[in-house]
Amino acid sequence: MEDKDWIDLGPVQAFRERSLTEAAIGRTKIAVSHQDGQFGVVSGICNHAAGPLGEGRLDGDYIVCPWHNWKFHRVTGEGEPGYEDDAVPRYEFTVEDGRLWVRREPATGRHKKSHERHPLARAVQRETGPIRVAGLSTTVMDAANPRYSTSDALLEVAVRQAGEHGCETRLIKLNELHFRHCEGYYSKSAQACTWPCSITQMDPNDQLEQVYEALVHWADVIIVATAIRWGAASSLYFKMAERLNCVQNQITIRDSVLIRNKVAGFIITGGQDNIQAVVGQMLAFFAELGYCFPQFPFIAHSRGWSAEDMERNMAYVMNSEELRKGARELADRSVALAKFLLGRPQSVAKTARGGRKAHKLDVTEKAEKGTDVFSD
Repeated sequence: MEDKDWIDLGPVQAFRERSLTEAAIGRTKIAVSHQDGQFGVVSGICNHAAGPLGEGRLDGDYIVCPWHNWKFHRVTGEGEPGYEDDAVPRYEFTVEDGRLWVRREPATGRHKKSHERHPLARAVQRETGPIRVAGLSTTVMDAANPRYSTSDALLEVAVRQAGEHGCETRLIKLNELHFRHCEGYYSKSAQACTWPCSITQMDPNDQLEQVYEALVHWADVIIVATAIRWGAASSLYFKMAERLNCVQNQITIRDSVLIRNKVAGFIITGGQDNIQAVVGQMLAFFAELGYCFPQFPFIAHSRGWSAEDMERNMAYVMNSEELRKGARELADRSVALAKFLLGRPQSVAKTARGGRKAHKLDVTEKAEKGTDVFSD
């Protein structure tokens, strides 16, 4: 065929051997499908986040985008039932002399249905009002069989301390939220990891929206509490951290910093050692999100490997005024830094000797005093 309006894509047999193939007209990607002896050619660029449709899969007569599972009819380009107005361009094609030809210009245009912007997508702007403190519990607990949590107990002390100084407070427990694991979109393409999180946009039942709202829009201070589990933070902490990648990714791909003039502090307790590794990961992670830290940004305690009497650990924290004092002073330091960052008047923060003392006590010193350190 000698016509500049038509492009030779190659031997037709090559396209018959696969149900979906990515091809190109110059620099324009297209998706060529073959099913039940019938070809279909549509744009290879998804309406949602420009995902590569040609690298997806077929679900009946619909191409499923590999990034976020949006669907488009492989022949007409229309969106799946209920979303027909979200259509990608369709291309005319023909088979001649064993070659597949496609017309250079699309037969239909791209149509994007108007979607209401997700509430999290609004501009990040601090509203007027007092300092706002969010406590974030990452401890994994069986809600049907509740028990005492040392990290939660100290977190509640810190949040209550902030409230007594006139701060607005929220306490979020990850164990009470139902949210999905990260889908790993970032590993497919940096552009596939979106803000707001693609899962949050697609799944109205995903409750991590509460965490996103608190961390990005609401809180001036966050205090994150975790147990130590096999030398690391809790599994729920890492499940959350994976999903928070969408916040850091905006810096990477768009130079958009969502976290500004916000403070993070940490509470770490456990029946094992490895405090430094746990808090080191947390400090690095939240620093990459954009958080600032007060002097002495965490309080922590660990019993060590040799003790097997966890009930004594819980009894210790229940009765330790030293640890509660450390939690209160962590809240004080964090709020003081938030006021400084926001240009608020503040009193001079006292050196938190109690907090540091609570942090530095080890098993030997406790043994000499006839007391115990504790575990979550």
